[in-house]
Amino acid sequence: MIEYPVRLQVYLAKCGVGSRRFCETLIESGRVMVNNKTVKEMGIKVNEDDIVQVDMETVEPVEKTYYIALNKPRDYVCTNYDPNEDKYARSLITIRDQHLLYNVGRLDKDSMGLILFTNDGDFAQKVTHPKFEIEKEYIVRTSENIEEADLMEAIKGVYIDTKVPYKIKRFEMQTKTSVKVILTEGKNREIRKIFSYLGYDVKALTRIRIGCITLGELAPGQYRNLTKKEIEGLLSGKTSLYEKKKFGKAQTRRSAEAKNGSSN
Repeated sequence: MIEYPVRLQVYLAKCGVGSRRFCETLIESGRVMVNNKTVKEMGIKVNEDDIVQVDMETVEPVEKTYYIALNKPRDYVCTNYDPNEDKYARSLITIRDQHLLYNVGRLDKDSMGLILFTNDGDFAQKVTHPKFEIEKEYIVRTSENIEEADLMEAIKGVYIDTKVPYKIKRFEMQTKTSVKVILTEGKNREIRKIFSYLGYDVKALTRIRIGCITLGELAPGQYRNLTKKEIEGLLSGKTSLYEKKKFGKAQTRRSAEAKNGSSN
């Protein structure tokens, strides 16, 4: 249920237009109208009987929400329209309300792996906003042998094309030319830029985890609905749905000792 009056960008997100941040860009660019008047200012609130349009099309809140994980193949783009492209990741999700979906974050055209789709703007906002620090895990394969010292430099941060450094959170070597990399940010082509800066040619880049959501056995081009437990775990910042038991062996040993002691 929406409590009116509501901020315009929040209303648009409830209509499945996109995340709140994306909806703000639509407003700023003059693509949103309220009661036949273009609105460019933030903070405008709408009521239930107001008519809201995006690109001249009326939008209304949707009842059903979708939370979908897709294994994006290479060569598919994460945008709902680009005149220069003909392979859209969203088109792989063959549901009746496909047109309501938008991607949560992005994977570039050459990258593969896990990407989420939804029509829930609040969900998208929480997953993508840097302040929530949702982990994203990738497998990076390069043409050259990877030096751990270079990755340690990336943990400290490297300055490439902005005043804010590009960073990785941690890494785990797989082979001489393959490494798992974890990020908590999502700058455009961040991993590719970092590895290029460090002198590596990225042959393949696959995202295998977002928070507690894993790619698992999902084949390229396949998708599935997220479970309630996965959604709640992701929004609460969990990195796994399987929590490790702390002090399990010690507790077992102490229990055994207590039992033996009580029998003496």
